[in-house]
Amino acid sequence: MPCGLGRIARQLERLRGRTHRLLSAVALARGGRVVWSKVDTASLTVRELSAAFLDEYLARCGERLLGIAGAYEIEGLGIQLFDRVEGDYFTIVGLPLLPLLAELRARAMVQA
Repeated sequence: MPCGLGRIARQLERLRGRTHRLLSAVALARGGRVVWSKVDTASLTVRELSAAFLDEYLARCGERLLGIAGAYEIEGLGIQLFDRVEGDYFTIVGLPLLPLLAELRARAMVQA
């Protein structure tokens, strides 16, 4: 197993059977000053992963996991890592998109 995937395996093993929080944030700035920001939190509970499942997950997803926060790839095979997910999907995959879009509409920066 490549070194990076070994790190991911150890990370997922530490999370096995535990709930952790993921924070994601976005900010708007104008003239070098933050004019709006939002931090959102999601709670994710990793199921009791078998060694066989973890090996298969790492083999199937491969090194692309190295570029994914948390190595979840929750929009694909990674959803099988979890027993429970609480929070907004967009917070988990990148940023609090719905609050950002609402703020952009309020500022007439995107179509309402």
